[in-house]
Amino acid sequence: MAVVPRPPGAEPELRAADFERARALAAAWAGLALGPQKRAMVQARLGRRLRALGLGSFAAYWARLEDPTTAAEERQAFINALTTNTTEFFREPHHFTYLRTRWAPAAWARARQGAPRRLRLWSAGCASGEEAYSLAIVLVEAGLVAPGWNTRVLASDIDTEALARAAAGRYPAERLAALPPAVRVRHFRPRSDAPREWEVQPALRALVTVRRLNLVEEPWPIRTHFDVIFCRNVLIYFDRPTQRRILARLRAQLVPGGLLALGHAESAFGLVEGLTPVGPTLYRAER
Repeated sequence: MAVVPRPPGAEPELRAADFERARALAAAWAGLALGPQKRAMVQARLGRRLRALGLGSFAAYWARLEDPTTAAEERQAFINALTTNTTEFFREPHHFTYLRTRWAPAAWARARQGAPRRLRLWSAGCASGEEAYSLAIVLVEAGLVAPGWNTRVLASDIDTEALARAAAGRYPAERLAALPPAVRVRHFRPRSDAPREWEVQPALRALVTVRRLNLVEEPWPIRTHFDVIFCRNVLIYFDRPTQRRILARLRAQLVPGGLLALGHAESAFGLVEGLTPVGPTLYRAER
């Protein structure tokens, strides 16, 4: 049978077998649970990857993923293509309100009673960094990075392209538009070499450590325990057993009394023990 050439500009066809293969790889490498309704998304996102590589078929793409000379780099590009990075500064603001009004005063009270002035916060699934820098801003505004405090924020994600943006700490002006002007001026500065773009002030940037971390891999390369973990709008991409495993591991990374914040469509109920609700999608680790 003669092969009909693909018209210029036409998308390679994502056949059923290709979609199932993509789903299997996404689950194995990143824990992503891609339902049947995600086929168009996979077609569009991987289609862009094929165009970037100059490949005319998914068969050629699978071969690239198996080629030892290109597999490692392309595996990460595959994950980057299929992960979703939706974020903004102070998204789901009730969590940050709790940190300002309840958690930060309690941290100060413990410090005055002699507790170590050491705080560790983790933005797990930080995307391009807005959440991590929002946490850092809360710390600064609450005086929890003043002299005598040892305070850090870990920002992690599986998507290396998003992490590069987080590490750079540079954002279009419209991304900062919703911030109060005083907060924007204190913690960001306009870039002289890029009109309409702002960057995080060096003092705030120094509080945040950016690193790649795959939540489904074991063990996590983390030696510390955290006072606060934000893992918001991440669990929704995993199946139920994976959610249960990750929640248990997050719980184990919290100090006694530490806080875990989940996304608005997520819940720890029925999945993990040792967490007490203290607000909407906000939990405290039992002592």
